[in-house]
Amino acid sequence: MTWPTHDVTNQAPPLQDYNLFTADPALREALARAGGGWAEEQLTRQGAELGTAASYEQGRLANQNTPVLHAFDARGFRRDQIEFHPAWHALMSDIAWRGLHTGPWAQPQPGGHVARAAGFILQTQIEAGSMCPTTMTYGAIPAMSRDALLARDWLPTLMRPEYDPRDLPLAQKRGGLIGMGMTEKQGGSDLRSNTSRAEPDGAGGYRLTGHKWFFSAPQCDAHLVLAQTAGGLSCFFVPRWAPDGSKNPVLIQRLKDKLGNRSNASSEVEFQGAWGHLLGEEGRGVPTILEMGTYTRLDCVLGTTGLMRQALSQAVHYARHRQAFGAALIDQPLMRNVLADMALEVEAAIALALRLAQAFDSQHDEAQSLLRRLLTPAGKFRICKRGAELAAESMEVLGGNGYVEEDVQARIYREMPVNSIWEGSGNVMCLDVLRALGKNPHTADALMAELAPAQGRNAHFDAHLQRFSAALRDTDAQQSRARALTHDLVLAVQAALLLRHAPEPIAQAFCASRLGGEWGGGFGTLSKATDFDLLLSRALQTA
Repeated sequence: MTWPTHDVTNQAPPLQDYNLFTADPALREALARAGGGWAEEQLTRQGAELGTAASYEQGRLANQNTPVLHAFDARGFRRDQIEFHPAWHALMSDIAWRGLHTGPWAQPQPGGHVARAAGFILQTQIEAGSMCPTTMTYGAIPAMSRDALLARDWLPTLMRPEYDPRDLPLAQKRGGLIGMGMTEKQGGSDLRSNTSRAEPDGAGGYRLTGHKWFFSAPQCDAHLVLAQTAGGLSCFFVPRWAPDGSKNPVLIQRLKDKLGNRSNASSEVEFQGAWGHLLGEEGRGVPTILEMGTYTRLDCVLGTTGLMRQALSQAVHYARHRQAFGAALIDQPLMRNVLADMALEVEAAIALALRLAQAFDSQHDEAQSLLRRLLTPAGKFRICKRGAELAAESMEVLGGNGYVEEDVQARIYREMPVNSIWEGSGNVMCLDVLRALGKNPHTADALMAELAPAQGRNAHFDAHLQRFSAALRDTDAQQSRARALTHDLVLAVQAALLLRHAPEPIAQAFCASRLGGEWGGGFGTLSKATDFDLLLSRALQTA
């Protein structure tokens, strides 16, 4: 007897072999207005390279084959080496070649941070774990550049667009990466409670004893580390190899078994007299390492924006190809509302992310510096929170097809929480917003100057701005309401950017849904006046 074959029908093909950059009009427009238009050609090339089936497969393999710690060799000697799948090395090679770990430092020019930000958003869509050592290197370079020894001996190699995974002293390598170690078991975000100690070695260096509970990317060539000294909590540059050519005794205890970010090695370590070089002044460790943290917080915003962008792309692509109840999913009225609402959130995230990167390009402008100090923690709070919600909703568009590890949506969902936790979780960010507002009285002025050009364009925006201005002046219960204040701050900036630069129907829909009381707490509650066709046409332009 011959059994009938089973045909698979009504399944969407994989989203691949398209250009991530040209498919994203919001990113292209934000790049141009923020001063990075000169990079359009290279980003178009990057978008095409990343959108291939082979690129998506690298991301899958790097996460399926997670790092393995080899603490000892066969004879019992310490190795403290991490074994990665070849896909990880291929991803890191491409990142280095594109200059995402050094970009504006290696090739300074107007709009450098903006161009890198766009490239970072594209790269994260394929694989997010490899962006961890990328962003830490990017963030460490400014502090290192002010140290004569590190600027001479380390920066030339770090600036090269090459990835060299060999475990050797930096002088023998073609390229390098920097990591960080701040938190300890007993303190977490309370860095002042750190107990690791550093003692002068009598030869100009220090010897560190203690531990780190999260030591990011232990395979990196050096790490910025916090430790207590006689002068207080200080920042140290701790290389994998000591100046005498010996392996520095930074002993990897285990790799973290994480919810997401699984391609990347995060670890617990112990310092047993590890050699370190004092970076900055004794007792000024937190401000020194938090300069690095400012740049990595920017990348939390960029990384989450990239993940949101890819989650939306996957959902829209699926809805265009999947039939249900007699029509394509994307033609179903309620599904159109959900997808358009997610597209609106992504438009706003991209606008804020590149505006923030633009502020990083204006290093010598006081108003832009104040905005950067304020909007970095605020943007990290709001966008990273919304990212997790959007990832869940986009998975739901695919239903069970999105809830399996074979689909990229599951990995995106597991990846989302890390950017909200890393470099300071939600409460830490909101308290940092209050510090920024309280430290300099001109910060609020810079913010209002940023928002002023959008006034008079939408009644919901004007009313929101009036309420927000009153909340800024009410300092009595500000700390307990810090989340609400930060939430309203980011919505005001996003609305202002869209009112000034986005197609008018998109700006009006954002203000009505986010500021005008139409928002129902989730996605899919836009009013019938929304221009759904416009939002969905901009959501993924692969044709």
